[in-house]
Amino acid sequence: MITQLEQKTYTPEEYLDFETASTERHDYINGEIIPMTGGTPDHNELSIGLAAFLKLALRGKNYRIFATDQRLWIPDANLYTYPDVMVVEKPLQLQTGRTDTIVNPCFIGEVLSKSTQDYDRSGKFVAYRTIASFREYLIIDQYRIHLEHYVKTAANQWLLSEYDDPTVTLSLNVFDFQLKIADLYENIEFNDLS
Repeated sequence: MITQLEQKTYTPEEYLDFETASTERHDYINGEIIPMTGGTPDHNELSIGLAAFLKLALRGKNYRIFATDQRLWIPDANLYTYPDVMVVEKPLQLQTGRTDTIVNPCFIGEVLSKSTQDYDRSGKFVAYRTIASFREYLIIDQYRIHLEHYVKTAANQWLLSEYDDPTVTLSLNVFDFQLKIADLYENIEFNDLS
């Protein structure tokens, strides 16, 4: 997965002090501080593209869109993380005592990388599901056209839809938004050199 910073258990407060002073981003997973790896150009293109499409579609509506550098606190999982794309329904809710850490996303999008794909699909998604406001999850493969779209249908129930066809239009349920998959993958060159 991702390499651990040091074999030590940190409190959330120690992590926040460390993270605030750091020039790099780190996740905090149940006492461990884990450095985040740098993204590929395709990873960045897909993240920024999704955020841009959402920003345009939700302009003037009751949502805020964040990409890459916005920290999320998940208290039930003892996890701080930085989702690739996050949509929050207003009003924005911040962690008590913080001005830089969100707690109420309704939508999260993650672009898979080789080092994090298993975590994004399993442990991180389990943690995301403990957030009461969270209702939709989109996983984007950067190495081929493939999307995994999860929608909360009821308490403890999630529906998975998978897409491999670039001509298909994806519908996001939380805010009634449609996106042609080919538009999301525009400019992506599937060289798989990483």
